Amino acid sequence: MTLAAAHADSGDTAWLLAATALVLLMTPGLALFYGGMVRAKSVLNMLMMSFVSIALVTVVWLVAGYSLAFTGDLGGGLIGGLIGGLENAGMAGVGPASLHGTVPTLLFATFQLTFAVITAALISGAVADRTRFGAWLVLVPVWTLLVYVPVTHWVWGPGGWIGQKLGALDFAGGLPVEITSGASGLALCLVLGPRLGFKKDAMRPHSLPMVMLGAGLLWFGWFGFNAGSALGANGLAAAAFLNTMAAGCTGLLGWLLVEQKRDGHPTTLGAASGAVAGLVAITPSCGTVSLLGALAVGLAAGVVCSYAVGWKFKLNYDDSLDVVGVHLVGGVIGTLLIGLFADQALTGGARGLLYGGGPGLLGRQLVAVLAVAGYAFAVTYGLGRLLDRTIGLRASEEEERTGLDLTVHAETAYDHGVLGHGAPVRKAESPV
Repeated sequence: MTLAAAHADSGDTAWLLAATALVLLMTPGLALFYGGMVRAKSVLNMLMMSFVSIALVTVVWLVAGYSLAFTGDLGGGLIGGLIGGLENAGMAGVGPASLHGTVPTLLFATFQLTFAVITAALISGAVADRTRFGAWLVLVPVWTLLVYVPVTHWVWGPGGWIGQKLGALDFAGGLPVEITSGASGLALCLVLGPRLGFKKDAMRPHSLPMVMLGAGLLWFGWFGFNAGSALGANGLAAAAFLNTMAAGCTGLLGWLLVEQKRDGHPTTLGAASGAVAGLVAITPSCGTVSLLGALAVGLAAGVVCSYAVGWKFKLNYDDSLDVVGVHLVGGVIGTLLIGLFADQALTGGARGLLYGGGPGLLGRQLVAVLAVAGYAFAVTYGLGRLLDRTIGLRASEEEERTGLDLTVHAETAYDHGVLGHGAPVRKAESPV
């Protein structure tokens, strides 16, 4: 949504440049987070699914995605247009003097690009260990155009029906990022079916230190994700920054409390997952709730998501790395709780139910959640079925048993031969 401004503000521009770099770092962080959670035979494939998403989504976004999401509206608040028509589509028609508010449009478009990148990469966690890499290369750009771009226009685009007509609130991406990725991940889980050995074999993370490192990078980048969405170096960015920190902490603590009570052991995987759950939930609400609200949002996400990740065993959908349990459920929690905790001091008008605003905002948030989740699930399910019947979406049984690293990429993450089959160890010489 292009805003009128006389000239760029150097402070706002500098902050958004830094925030954009922080958000881009989240995708390599996600690659490490997911890579540590899979078994050793598929870690490289998991890393590749995230890294290749950077390249695929960037091309799609620059050619058409940004324009369709943020340029004009073709009617009904459903989709934008193409800058300058087809002969000058995408970012080709945007120059360095163009402004979005107080920052260059080129920078705003790049900032939004990093959101699109990590959203597509998030889906990979739901389908880990069993997805054909070639099919993933087709899925990512098509999904970005069919799901992410329209939902982004609905929420943030000029004339978007959710943001400007319905009046639902989403500060930094609970709807277009968290709920779309979670609902899409669920759809692809159902298309692919469970992994070989699901609910029978132990599928433990192969590297918990890698998981913790990835979670730390995600947390670090999340400050750019949320505070950067203020699009300026101002008090709103500071509030979003602090709320992000608070919710990540209470999410972590909430998950560990559940683990301690339920299992008797607080785990490193639980700490990482709880922090991410809290960060997911605060994403839509970081610029709309008070600090007390942020603490409550993070705690609710940490507790509820710690139970939600177990639903896959009861309902028999194989969400490999808990994208549904953390991102879909956490995104729903954070988006709905805006209806309870929205603070007029941050929103500039809207108030949540607990702040005397009545049930209206909560109802609008619920409509937005149902619409986005339903749309993302339906379109992704149809796309997944189409790809599965044409080029094949699922890896073969042999590839899955052997591991996608070796069968797809002809590489292994770890040279086990060094440990067991390397050069013989020389015996120590006798002292006599």
